[in-house]
Amino acid sequence: MTSSEKAIRVLVVEDDQVAADAHVLYVGRVPGFVAVGKAHSGAEARRALERTPVDLLLLDLHLPDVHGLQLARSLRTAGHHADVIAVTSARDLAVVREGVSLGVVQYVLKPFTFATLRDRLVRYAEFHAAVGEASGQDEVDRALAALRAPGPAALPKGLSAPTLERVTVALRDSAQGLTAAGVAESVGISRITARRYLEHLVDAGRAARRPQYGTVGRPELQYRWITGQ
Repeated sequence: MTSSEKAIRVLVVEDDQVAADAHVLYVGRVPGFVAVGKAHSGAEARRALERTPVDLLLLDLHLPDVHGLQLARSLRTAGHHADVIAVTSARDLAVVREGVSLGVVQYVLKPFTFATLRDRLVRYAEFHAAVGEASGQDEVDRALAALRAPGPAALPKGLSAPTLERVTVALRDSAQGLTAAGVAESVGISRITARRYLEHLVDAGRAARRPQYGTVGRPELQYRWITGQ
């Protein structure tokens, strides 16, 4: 049996093409996991599951043709038993409670970093590996505790959460994207500092950069928000 056959097989279900590619990349960077495909709608997800068995769905709840929980319910009815990590920007706890009965084992709120998803996947792997009959209550508790997430991952040295939030809001609110100079002016920080925060968002898969042409000399990079939309 190959290592890919032993790995936990993940189907990424995300309507945004750029975000889906980022999530596939994230999954592939976590040892023990392999992304076996991606789907951009509920219908595509159903077709993918008919072709390829999976262990875990990384499921965006806001799909163009169906709500993610409705998709999860229909998959259960059709006999698919893959677990679900829900990806959503919604913070409605009623939705969280509904998802528990449908195999949703974790929720990841958009926007999220690679470190956040990696932590959820590693914890899911511990839960997934628990097989056989428990020796007692303690072992049951340990299996369930593996799914509980710790506090948020620390930011790189020199970056602060309040400033990152302000940079995030400025970039997210700009439909056309912003340069480091534009973010610096909007947030009230230096251009160099703005670039550090923007590059952190790129590394985290939350923003994308592209050259902005039409200026004299070297083109300046422009940054565009890609997750949590």
